[in-house]
Amino acid sequence: MDSDLEVRRDGFVDVITINRPEVRNALRFQTYDELEAAVRNSDARAIVITGTDPAFCSGDDVREVMGGGDRADRPVVVEPRLTPAAGALLSSNIPLIAAVNGAAVGWGMELAMMCDLRVVSERAKFGELFVLRGLCTDVAGIGRLAQLVGRETAAELLFTGDVIDAATALSIGLTSRVVAHDDLLPTALDLAHKIAARPPLAVAKIKDGLRRALDPDWESLGSWVSSSLTELFRTEDHREGVRSFLERREPQFTGR
Repeated sequence: MDSDLEVRRDGFVDVITINRPEVRNALRFQTYDELEAAVRNSDARAIVITGTDPAFCSGDDVREVMGGGDRADRPVVVEPRLTPAAGALLSSNIPLIAAVNGAAVGWGMELAMMCDLRVVSERAKFGELFVLRGLCTDVAGIGRLAQLVGRETAAELLFTGDVIDAATALSIGLTSRVVAHDDLLPTALDLAHKIAARPPLAVAKIKDGLRRALDPDWESLGSWVSSSLTELFRTEDHREGVRSFLERREPQFTGR
């Protein structure tokens, strides 16, 4: 089976590229497993995560992960825990930089927020699309988004599922830098190499300190998210959200 990721070493920096451009780098179960392994097994001093153009990551592969919305005779039970890929990203003491080259929506936006820093192409777009599929966001949308952009702006993005462009992301504080598309990876790598040149033990302690001071209990929050998703996967609104997306029409939600 071909790998969904490309991982290369550049000095002390690992560059992880999601490589499923035919589905805009949507995540299937294999992708999640490979992402977890790539982060957990890295001995780099900094990691850059990006996607093969034209997207950074379009979130879950709707047909594989969400079953095309057909859950009526196949109920989903999500184990109440922080998912392994999220656990790897959020517990790593290696600085993580998202080089956001295009759409970062659904879990793609979650992935970008699980990184410590976001370097954003002028072509980037962000959206917490979970509500449009009848679902709640994963842990980063709850535990990091409001911290970055403020509670009211976070609530609007989460409640509406609206997609914002790079300029808006910069203006609300979701990123601190937007660069020309061709400059994206060089800029992210320059930043990663600058960090990698610092004392790695000190950098790791600083990252651990930031997590202790600012982050919620990810394991507890992850259990709540997975339990909530178990409920929401069974709803008619979830099935309608997925089917309307696949059929390219406006959804009709009923609250059931």
